Amino acid sequence: MLPILAAVLAFITIGGLGWVFVGGEDSSTEALKRAQGLGVSRTPNAARKAAAATNTPEARRKQIMLQLKEADRKERKARLTMEAKLKQAGLSLNIRTFWIISACLGVVAFLLPLLFGLNIFMALGMAVVFGAGLPRWIVGFIGKRRMKKFSGEFANAVDVLVRGIKSGLPVHECFKIIGRESPAPLGPEFQRLVEGIGVGLTLEQALERMFERMPTPELRFFSIVIAIQQKTGGNLAEALTNLTTVLRARRMMGEKVKALSSEALASAGIIASLPPVVMGLIMMTAPAYMTVIFTDPRGQMMLLGAGVWMTMGVLVMKKMISFKF
Repeated sequence: MLPILAAVLAFITIGGLGWVFVGGEDSSTEALKRAQGLGVSRTPNAARKAAAATNTPEARRKQIMLQLKEADRKERKARLTMEAKLKQAGLSLNIRTFWIISACLGVVAFLLPLLFGLNIFMALGMAVVFGAGLPRWIVGFIGKRRMKKFSGEFANAVDVLVRGIKSGLPVHECFKIIGRESPAPLGPEFQRLVEGIGVGLTLEQALERMFERMPTPELRFFSIVIAIQQKTGGNLAEALTNLTTVLRARRMMGEKVKALSSEALASAGIIASLPPVVMGLIMMTAPAYMTVIFTDPRGQMMLLGAGVWMTMGVLVMKKMISFKF
């Protein structure tokens, strides 16, 4: 009986000591509660630190880099498809009509050389040039000329926006003034921007659609400035003033690049035009001497090869004298 009583007392004593030293709850539970308490008490400080970290120059630089990468991706995507090129050229044709016109030109260019007795390879070459190359070149030429006009007047439009903001006008009203007073294509594009905002689009969405129609670096910079100002705040007029300074400096640098590369451009034009000009002069002075090359199959193959090599040479020279800045 005494050993059993001693064992019970020993068990009670050990259990009491364990409860005293360990506590009524598990140590991990208590530690978790303490950690949660510390986390709750420090949440406002952590939020303030996070907000301060987003306003640092490094964070803004990273945000600008992300905006530039996203805009560059959108610009490459906007310039890839033929439908996008038609929008950039300001043409009302849909993509189906464009391909129908291209196919008709290709068929006509294929049949005409055959009617004049030329080789089928010459006819195929003419069909490719007039069916696939010429329409795309015309659309690209119109689009580049339109974007050049847009870029030339864009800095003045931003100046109008800056003066309107400084005088107390809303940004939306400044856009309306630019749409009314600016020449084409800048004015119509801003009118479409105002119409998009009027039907419920946000300014960022309207600028994104405008960028799809007019993928210029100037509009990309403007969109980035507007997006960053909406997220971080600040003086919009001052930011746009700095933007106009950058745009005008960039345009001046472009003019300097054109002046420095004018000699190479003239040399490329002379080299590319010399063979056709010489052939035309010989055709005028001695037609019988040059007619053989058009009637003989060997001469036709030589003409086809010469055309291919001339095209490759012109493309290489264009690549050498085209400077991106």
